[in-house]
Amino acid sequence: MKVKIEISLKSGVLDPQAKTILNALESLGFDCIKDLKTKKVIELDLAMDSKEETLNKAKEMSETLLANPVIENYTIELLP
Repeated sequence: MKVKIEISLKSGVLDPQAKTILNALESLGFDCIKDLKTKKVIELDLAMDSKEETLNKAKEMSETLLANPVIENYTIELLP
């Protein structure tokens, strides 16, 4: 089963990558941007049959390695 994990910084955590992108876009004349945030998207194809088992395994992977729960939030979505 395929699963998508989106990882983003928690509110209030500085996002230097987003700041760099915003500055670059503004220097290119795109001065209409009010805010910019970055995310990581990880798509996995797991050899599992159960939706519940797949979601649990993706959660375990996220909490163990993929996301830093101190500064990041994550969401998990099953893909068709």
